[in-house]
Order: sequence, then C-alpha cells, then structure tokens
Amino acid sequence: MTASAEFTNETPLDIVLGAASARKVETAFGYSTVGQMLSHFPRRYMEIGELSKISELPVGEDVTIVAEVKSVNQRRMHSRSGFLLEVLVSDALGPEQSTLRMTFFNGYEAKRDLQVGSTAMFSGKVTLYRNHLELTHPEYSLLDAAEEADPRPIPIYPATAKFPNKKIREVMELVLAGIGTAGFPEFIPDPVLKSHRIPGRVVSYEHIHRPQTVAQGYAARKRFAFEEAFLLQLALAQRRAHRMKQPATARSGTADGLLAAFDKTLPFTLTDGQLIAGREIADDLVRGHPMNRLLQGEVGSGKTLVALRAMLQVIDSGGQTALLAPTEVLAQQHYQSIKKHLGSLGTGGELGSDPRATRVDLLTGSAGAAERKRVLLGAASGETGILVGTHSLLSDMVRFVDLGLVVVDEQHRFGVEQRDALRSKADMPPHMLVMTATPIPRTVAMTVFGDLEVSLMRTLPRGRAPIATHIVPLQLPAMQQRLFARMAEETAKGHQVYVVCPRISEKAVEDDFLPMPIEPTPDTTASDGAAKPATMTVEKMLELLGSMDIFANTEIRALHGGMPSEEKADAMMAFDSGRASILVSTTVIEVGVDVHNATLMVIIDAENFGISQLHQLRGRIGRGGLPGTCLMTTWLDAEHPSVMRLKAVESTTDGFLLAESDLNERREGDILGASQSGSRSTLKVLRVMKDAKLIARAREAAESIVDGDDGLRTYPGLQAAVEEWVDEDMQAFLERG
Repeated sequence: MTASAEFTNETPLDIVLGAASARKVETAFGYSTVGQMLSHFPRRYMEIGELSKISELPVGEDVTIVAEVKSVNQRRMHSRSGFLLEVLVSDALGPEQSTLRMTFFNGYEAKRDLQVGSTAMFSGKVTLYRNHLELTHPEYSLLDAAEEADPRPIPIYPATAKFPNKKIREVMELVLAGIGTAGFPEFIPDPVLKSHRIPGRVVSYEHIHRPQTVAQGYAARKRFAFEEAFLLQLALAQRRAHRMKQPATARSGTADGLLAAFDKTLPFTLTDGQLIAGREIADDLVRGHPMNRLLQGEVGSGKTLVALRAMLQVIDSGGQTALLAPTEVLAQQHYQSIKKHLGSLGTGGELGSDPRATRVDLLTGSAGAAERKRVLLGAASGETGILVGTHSLLSDMVRFVDLGLVVVDEQHRFGVEQRDALRSKADMPPHMLVMTATPIPRTVAMTVFGDLEVSLMRTLPRGRAPIATHIVPLQLPAMQQRLFARMAEETAKGHQVYVVCPRISEKAVEDDFLPMPIEPTPDTTASDGAAKPATMTVEKMLELLGSMDIFANTEIRALHGGMPSEEKADAMMAFDSGRASILVSTTVIEVGVDVHNATLMVIIDAENFGISQLHQLRGRIGRGGLPGTCLMTTWLDAEHPSVMRLKAVESTTDGFLLAESDLNERREGDILGASQSGSRSTLKVLRVMKDAKLIARAREAAESIVDGDDGLRTYPGLQAAVEEWVDEDMQAFLERG
C-alpha cells in the first residue's frame, strides 16, 4: 500500500503492522482488519495533571507522578477475602531516594503489569497511612522511559498479559495514521449529525483514541454509542414496517362467545393492569396485520389470565391457539391453570359440555404414544382450541387447521428457529404474544424488543400477601439452627416450603437452569478467612433434611430437570396437593409454579443467583393470601459484592427497581441474550441504562427515516451500513421478536 493510500474498514492488519505483529493482535483479540482494531475502544481515560515530585506531594490532593517500581509485595487480607498488593516506587523525575507506597486490593492487573524495574505514570489521591504517604488503587500507565510522560489523557483499553495497553496504543498510532474520509465515509445523514450534535466518523476515531482532553474522548464515545443505537433501531424499525405490511386474519371475537362466558365466571375483578393490557391485545387482534406484543409485568401480576382471554377471543373467531413453555414443569402448570380457570368451558368435545366450550390439551416429551396421538388428532382436526406444550409443539407431526395466536412464555429461552417453526404451522402469519415474568426496564424493552409493542402490568391482584425477605449468614451457627427451625415451624402450621439449591449434585449441573456465575472467580472464603463449604446441592440437602429429627414425619420431595418426566410430575403433584410439605429443587420452579399454600422460600447459596432470578423465586410464595417469607442464605462476608446484590433484593419487592439494579450489574451481552462475541454487531459502547436518552433519540431518528417516502433508500450509504452491521448473529437477535 502506498503512503498516500487510505485504509478502509476491511484493510488487513498485516498490511499496516506486518505479519508478525498482526498475528499477535489476532491471537490477543481476534482482530484481523483495521475496522476491528479501531473498534477496540478505551474502557476509560487516565487524566494527567501537572507532574509532581514524590518529595513534594500534598496530602489529600489528586496528583500524577512518574516513578520506577522498586519492590512488590503481596499479602493476604485478614479482615476480608482476597489479597493486598503493596508496590514501592521511587521518583523518576526528582530525587531517587524519594519513595512512595501504593496499595491495590485484589490487584490482579497491577500484579501482572508492575514488575520490579518497570517505569510508569501513576495518578491518584495522596493519603496518609501510619505516618507514610501512599496512593490507594491509583490509575497507571506503563512507560519505556520517564521522558515518555505526556500531559494528554491516556486511553486505558481492555488488554491481555501479552498485549498490554502500551502495545495497543502503539498499534493505534499506526492505524490512525492511515484513515480518512475516503476509506471511512460518513454514513449517518448530515441532518441527524447536526440535530444530535454528533461528531463525524473519522474525527471520532481520532478523538476516542487520541483525545486532547477527557471530555473530547467521551464526546467521541457518544458518537459511537449513538451509531450502535441508530443502526439497531433502524433494523428494528424496518422489521416493524415489514410486519405492518404482512397480512393476518383479524380475530374480532363475538359478543356472546366463549370469552364473554368466561368473564362471567370470574370470582374476582380484573386489575387495572390486566384490563389495560387486555384492551391493548384485543385491539391488536382485530387488525389486519400480525400482532407482535410483549406482555411483561410484576411476578404474580396475572399475565397468564390476560393471555388466556386473548386466546378465547381468537377461538371465538374460529382460530386455534398454542402456548409454548420452556419446561415440562411450567407447561404442566399452565395447562392445569388454564383448565382450572375455564372449568366446564374447557371441556370441549366431552359429553354434556357447554356448546361454547373449547378443548385444552397438553403435549410434552413425556406423553405416551396413545396420548400423543389423541392430542395430535385434536389439533389437526381443529377440535383443540388451546394446545399447551414444550418444544414438542415444534415437531413436524404437529398440525393445526387455523393457528391464529402463538403465546410464548419466557421468550428468552427459545431460539429463532424454534419460534419460527411454530409460526410456520399457520397458513397466514399468526398473531404473537410474548410473555416474560421478569420486569424489563423501558430502555431494555426499547433496545432488545424494539420491534414489539409493550404491555406493562405493575398491579398485583387483590389478595396477594406481603413477602418479608431476609439474608441468613450461615457462618453463624445460631443462624443455621434458626433456618431449619423456621422451616419446621411452617410445616407444623400445615404450610409448605420451597428449598432451592444451585445444583442437582456435585457431578451433574443443570445447564438449562443453573444461573451463570456473576463473578469470574468465585470467592471461596467466609468472613473469618476460613474456607467456606462447597455449594449445597439438591442431593446433599435431601440427605441433610432427611437426617434431622425435626423433619422425621415430614414428606420431602425433590424436583429438578434431570429427573424423568413421570417423577417430575409426581413430585409436583405431591407438593401441589399438600402431601409433600417441603420441595427441594433447582430453579425449575422459578416461573409459573403456583402453590397457594407455600409460605416459605429458602434459597441456598443465594449469591449464585442473579437479582431478577431471586425476585422470581421469591414470587412463588404468598400467592394464596398467606404472608410469605423468603430467606436467602450465604456463607459470604457481609461486605462482599455478591452480598450487596442480595441486600438489594432484601430492600424492595419492586421488580422494576430490581430489574434496573440487575441491568446495572450484568454484562450487556447477557441482557441482549445473544452470543455475539467477535461479530461486527456486538454492542461495544452502548449501555442501555446509561444511554437511555440517547437510545430514545436514536429510535426517533430511525423511525423518521424508515417512515419516509423512500425509507432507507434515500440514504444508500446508511442502508449499506445497516446491512453490513446486521450480520447473521445480529439477525438472529433481531428475529427474537
């Protein structure tokens, strides 16, 4: 490549760096092109002030020094888990005898970078500890020599041991030297740039990697965050526009049909949330294009009843409906709940049934040959109005006469192909209702479910009892004894108890339901520094409870995904009927399980679960008018970050507040629910909580373009950028709706 030629997004890195250096970059980060390297954005900036000499440091002030590492010492902390890294440095600009101590708590990165003899620039607040000056957890940047110190902000990148920040900055210098508007043309329309005060593309690359000020670096970050939000919202807006053009059968129902008869049987008044959501769904169903709506709300807000009323409206219009659930336990619960709600109106085809009644069937993997044949014939003949099932509904053997509505519960547990397989069973695109029991902040709904209309239900039905939540520190023997005594007290009253464990056994891990660990390296010490016990499993808990005299006359059952279907159904029936007083399970009972007599939820090693999951588990109790108690046990120190998460759950039962806390804690990819590592479409800068206003502005701008006369065709460069950005991984994510 000649000196005058400009790099493009696809320019191979080996042309810029040489083959050997390019291989090192690809090994470290997986990048092979200039565009990928430029998108390796800084995590933060080290702001450099006037350089100070160690001998002249003022206590309590923020300072920047250039120093050489003289010694490194690591020791274990006694008051809490982890280690303390102590680094002694000498002044590289002033008298060499001037030294300063620096401390890093659990300083894994500092331990790797700050070797004896290395020179670095350090920035932090000067404190006084035992009559000695020190910097605690200072920012730092490695230098080859003290003379390299630069007053400009230093970008701090995600780095590896073999490819540290210094090498990344050297690579960026070479890459930035060859970019210009010819190789990186602007694709965001000029009116959008101006109205949102967004800097241009090439200037933003320069400013995010080589800012003159920290403010300049973050202004460039705003450009790339807006770009990601804008491209995503354009793709979602196109999907919405495409759906609005698709035909669908209007399902207007009848004035005196099954829905009207069902409403007359309800022994309670619908909540305002149920009424509003019901009207929104009913209005969607009468339109000539497919409904695509997300029904979300608080745990126990009555979403299933709202979905059932929508099904009955479709059945009154001559159509059939399907409810897809991710587990057999949840499918069984939905089936039983719907049958119970409908009563005689759900006995269609049976002798003496109401002429308006419909037939409700259940199809799971455990169904016997005769039962499967009966259910398949009912769907294929049109007799079955509501078919509830798991992945078995996706089988080629399942046929409908007129599938009018698909209800998907816990949408995030199904892939694109699975959902589309069910949709394809209808001659005309069916209406789609997606339910989630996890409250979703508005910005997540706008980002992840951006092409769905959203119905929100915050009101709980009357009769829901309050739930008290407490953290139980198991390192205190008295708390261990009280925990089991509390369980015995509830069973003695005739009430029932859930005990949830993170794993089935030491060997078997229930992949479908075990929460991903929040922390990369789980803590293995209790507050006193002693090793904490291994994570409690379902098998060990059953053995422990069975050995206790206080539970000698108590029936205890187990429930987990590794059990045969018949055993799962039998365990759930025993608990549902009240025969079993204690159910020891994994998170298979997280959603949908509805046992009104259950009053106590014990979550073992609760730090293994996320905030939303803990809230879901808590929602299994207090459903029958009896006050509930949720006990979250842990061996961790009270100040451990994971225990702070438990304290958030302890402090409120507002699922929407907890959802925001959950979102602030989790990685963005977890929230998107799509594995996109390494793809062009991974959200590198956008943060759905932090950038809420920016996302809203990007959505407004995207809709104005897509809704224009020629849509994206007005801006061919932008259209190409959307098509390039929406690769296969992102397309799968977009198709979740």
